[in-house]
Amino acid sequence: MKTYWRLLSFARPLGRYAVPYFFYTLFYAIFNTCNFVMIIPLLRTLFDKGAMLEAVTTPPQFSVSIDYLTSLLNYWLYRLYGTDYDTMNILIFLAAFITLSALLSNIFRYLGQRTVENLRINTLQTIRNQVFDNVMDLNLSFFSSAKKGDMMSRITSDVQTVRFCIVNTLQVVFREPFLIIGYIVAMISISWQLSLFSIIYLPIIALIIGRVVKKLRHPALKAQQNFGELTSVLDESLSGVKVIKAYNAEGFFRRKFNAINDKYSDISRRMMYRQQMASPMSEFLGIAAAAGLLIFGGTLVLSGEGTLDGSGFIAYIAIFTQITRPMRSFTDAFANINQGIASGGRVLELLDTKSTITSPEDGGLELTDFKESIEFRNVKFGYEESREVLGGINFSVKKGQTVALVGPSGGGKSTTSDLIPRFYDITAGEILIDGHNIKEYNLRSLREAMGIVSQETILFNDSIENNIRLGNDKATMEEIVKAARIANAHDFITESPEGYQTNIGDRGTKLSGGQRQRLSIARAVLKNPDILILDEATSALDTESEKLVQEALDKLLAGRTSVIIAHRLSTIKNADKILVIDQGHIVEEGTHPELIAKGGIYAKLVALQQVN
Repeated sequence: MKTYWRLLSFARPLGRYAVPYFFYTLFYAIFNTCNFVMIIPLLRTLFDKGAMLEAVTTPPQFSVSIDYLTSLLNYWLYRLYGTDYDTMNILIFLAAFITLSALLSNIFRYLGQRTVENLRINTLQTIRNQVFDNVMDLNLSFFSSAKKGDMMSRITSDVQTVRFCIVNTLQVVFREPFLIIGYIVAMISISWQLSLFSIIYLPIIALIIGRVVKKLRHPALKAQQNFGELTSVLDESLSGVKVIKAYNAEGFFRRKFNAINDKYSDISRRMMYRQQMASPMSEFLGIAAAAGLLIFGGTLVLSGEGTLDGSGFIAYIAIFTQITRPMRSFTDAFANINQGIASGGRVLELLDTKSTITSPEDGGLELTDFKESIEFRNVKFGYEESREVLGGINFSVKKGQTVALVGPSGGGKSTTSDLIPRFYDITAGEILIDGHNIKEYNLRSLREAMGIVSQETILFNDSIENNIRLGNDKATMEEIVKAARIANAHDFITESPEGYQTNIGDRGTKLSGGQRQRLSIARAVLKNPDILILDEATSALDTESEKLVQEALDKLLAGRTSVIIAHRLSTIKNADKILVIDQGHIVEEGTHPELIAKGGIYAKLVALQQVN
């Protein structure tokens, strides 16, 4: 129930929808019931002509009975026609009344459904926004272990399923009960003996169907979990389709996808079998009850005992067959609510996951102007408690300096650079910027002061302009063009079909590696950061592209504080300081000539790459 009430809280203010829905469904139930009750005077007019010709000159006293209804109709006929009206006048009046009642019934039904749809759309919009906002705030360590496809499934499929909790709640609370109550009142007013039989029988139907519904929640949860796995495999397959084809691994991924799909389909099939069983079962039980009513009611009519006549009996049967419909909807609604709660639990789990890397509670310091240095003091870090990646790093980067991190793969170079913008938090030691621990800074302002160009260029399925504008969404077109020129990207952009408005495809697949990297540099140029972090920005490029990108990087580095990670040592010969990191420790430190003279790890790496 806790999950249910939390999901319902997203519909706030619920009264904005519940109050009008209450009145719409109330009037819908009244007019809908009235349509069936009007069968009685209609049949009496046709087959017992004298019953409706008795004029009533004064308003009858209210009571819940068929006699009151007959007297009220006769009073309206008297007011309309006087004492001189015949059977045809009555039929015209009844036809007009039934038509008007049906029109009003359906108008209020439409208004009720419209209110529910507004509730559904606004609530799902709120949930999606809050879940996405929360996911965007999570730290990178969460994404390292979470399945992207499963998160996509929760934000899309699971959120859609949550609508059952919201929409069906109003139906369960208002619409179906109003209809059931209206029908029961009408049935009692026609014959209390038949109604007693119905009231005893109807709970039995509800109990049987309830047992079916109760078993739906667990399969619904399993189904949504399997759908998340299915989405994950689909995302991985589409993202890595080039590698899959290169290794002829289509068969492996087909089998993997088909196995999960089979499991998901089997769970869904069994769940739907149970869910769909409720409606035909209730319909069958309703018809069986109607058969019993035919015998019992027929006995009352033929014996002449009581007030039940033929027209009343036919109206009663018509109403009884209708009461099973809202009861079916009532039980179906509970089944769907259970399914919504199962999905809602997965959505709330993602919503309740909070980032461990946040700004200080008071907002923190604003890093508006980088003045002095970045300093690592005995910094230790491990992605897992049992595995330490950095074992006590100490170094500083003065303002305007270029510091290069080099060394064997897996030594901790990229990890070191990821700690500066707080993509991860250190496990021991301190990282200081201008003498303040980076945890004291507002997280947004800390990252605002930094520009990052990585080996894996991340671009988006949008125009070239919007991909560059990511660096500064308030930049003018002139500033974007200037950034592109500095990054040696303007020429190839203008040669593109639509210039800066050219769409670059998913992850920039319409561009070459060098072009993608130069757009990434243009983005960093437009941001104009105080601190620049380059993570092997040229290692995956051919010689010509590397030359163009390196020229762009040289322009970008001019006058900035930079931390560069490089495998190609030719690109960092002129760095103010070079740190050699191996197995989580700084093993060498100095300029290019100084490290060559030492003849250590750096000198060996230079020799291997034949860097002069």
